[in-house]
This record gives sequence, structure tokens and C-alpha cells, in this order.
Amino acid sequence: MKKIQLTDIHKEKLFQIPLFRDLPLNIKESLLEKLDFIVYAADKKEIVVTQGTPCNKLYVLLEGKLRTDIIDGLGNEVMIEYIIAPRTFATPHLFNPNNTLPATFTALEDSVILMATKDSTFKVISQDPQVLHNFLCIAGNCNICTVSRLKPLSRKTVRERFIVYLFEHKKKDSLIVEITHTQSQLAEYLNVSRPALSKEINKIIKEGLITMEGKRVEILNKAALEKFI
Repeated sequence: MKKIQLTDIHKEKLFQIPLFRDLPLNIKESLLEKLDFIVYAADKKEIVVTQGTPCNKLYVLLEGKLRTDIIDGLGNEVMIEYIIAPRTFATPHLFNPNNTLPATFTALEDSVILMATKDSTFKVISQDPQVLHNFLCIAGNCNICTVSRLKPLSRKTVRERFIVYLFEHKKKDSLIVEITHTQSQLAEYLNVSRPALSKEINKIIKEGLITMEGKRVEILNKAALEKFI
């Protein structure tokens, strides 16, 4: 990655992230003075930070898109999610006693990342109640995401894991699920083999419970699927 200057467009993006959103103008102006940061440009396919690296910076994706992968206990690379700008990532781990990054973040396209020091970030958070409130909300949402990740893995069968995944990723009051993973990635995510997952999905389709076109799943029989969860 190479260092670049923070532009006015980058500043606008920075104040769109949940951590710094809806702040008074005077707070926004002082915030940039308090933050000790460097802005980097990352090329497509370039690794931004790797799993296990000490998390001693606030990471803000200002432009672009990142892929998040973890190495599980068996040494398998598992795709977790995509991060789309503008957004912070790995934020709750900044003040964790065992503050190492839980995943590897790779640029899927040319991206811009702001990295601010831990001390200056703490200063900003501790001095403004609104920023502190925003940070606590972000941490809470990350805990929800972790629970969502663990729910499928708590199930024994491939069918149960896939159905729980669908219900965890569908939007409220919708029967449509847009899957972000490829089938290979989804198999890794659910900790099952790809052939077993493909076979089970085909069975569910033949039973008339869902339809699937590419990565788009439509739930046809919600009540029947709910029996498995």
C-alpha cells in the first residue's frame, strides 16, 4: 500500500461512517485535529491487514471493497463477509486485551483506507459522548454478527445449517435471500463439504421449499423450513 493525502471527498466519507455520523460541525473540525492518522491506497487483490496482526489502529475503509477471510482451526480459509465503503472494520478489537485482528482483509478493488492510532482514537471517543455512544452501538452490532455466525455451526445436519443461514441472512418481512458467498465459500462458512451442501440444496429445491437462481434464494414454504430450526 502507498500513503496518500486525505482529500475533501475522503473527509465527507469519513463523516458518513456510523462512528462519526451526525456530529456537530465543531466536533467534526476538532476530530481531524485530534486523530493521528495515515491514509493509504490499496490496489485490487492487495492484502490490507492479516489475521493475527496486533489491532492497534482504527481502520476505516473510505473507498472500495474488502473481502474478510479467517483461517479456521483446521487451516481452512473461510470467507466471512464483504466490507463496502465507507465503513470501519475490526473496530471492537481495538480495545480488546487480546487485540489481534480476527481475520485477513483483502482489497477486491482499488481502495482507500484510513488508519488512526489507538491512543488518538481513544481520545476522540472518550471526549465526546456522541462518539462514545456510536462506538458502543458498533460493538453491540458486532456481537450480534458473531452470534449470527455461530448459529448455523451449532446445528448438526447440513440441512439445518443451510436453513439457519437463510433465516439469519434474509431481510425482515422478506422471503428473498441474497447470498454473498459462492457455493464453495458457503460450504466453508457452514463447515460442511461442498458436495454435501449442493446435494442438500437440490433436495430442498425438489421438495418445493425454496427456489434458487444463482445466489438469489426465494423461500416458498417458510413454515416447513422453520421446523428445522
